[in-house]
Amino acid sequence: MGRILTIGIAGGTGSGKTTITRRLQRQFENRVCTLYHDNYYRAHDGLTMEERARLNYDEPAAFETDLLVRHLAALRRGESVDGPIYDYTVHNRSARTQRIDPAAVVLVEGILILADQRLCDSLDIKVFVDADADVRILRRIVRDVRDRGRSLESVVNQYLTTVKPMHELYVEPSRRRADVIIPEGGQNDVAVELLIRRIQAHLQEEG
Repeated sequence: MGRILTIGIAGGTGSGKTTITRRLQRQFENRVCTLYHDNYYRAHDGLTMEERARLNYDEPAAFETDLLVRHLAALRRGESVDGPIYDYTVHNRSARTQRIDPAAVVLVEGILILADQRLCDSLDIKVFVDADADVRILRRIVRDVRDRGRSLESVVNQYLTTVKPMHELYVEPSRRRADVIIPEGGQNDVAVELLIRRIQAHLQEEG
């Protein structure tokens, strides 16, 4: 395997990060692998479900980013890793892991990846996905209620007490570290096409 291209995809909740990530995955299939920062939420086995639900999941301390940094470094060396899996329905890390094999392109996705200088230093391309706040909260409500079994009240309460304040404190300032800012998230076909072309050029260069 030749030189590995690393791309970070950051942005606020509901901005369209996952949509862009999945479009790149579909486009290049086994030529890319992905690390999701969300899977690196810290384990809280000693807390009750109610206690875990009250934690702040939108600040840097909520993540085991040290492990993510080590896993990214291993993938860049061409080594496989056993990545953690997070279970949103119980607000805790699963006992299971997932095997992630290195690929020509490594995608790293998460709201706070550009807030960590170590991750920024390990990324060849740093992308910040942007969207209006009202669009992002609506997307989050739909996702958390439909896919994660959350109540509407709990989603709104979490957004107002931790998501919005942490976005303003950590996520929004991190956009200054981005090389590329994509407005309108995954619906921005022009921006996504530019990313696709950059990846294609890398794959051609590395054979």
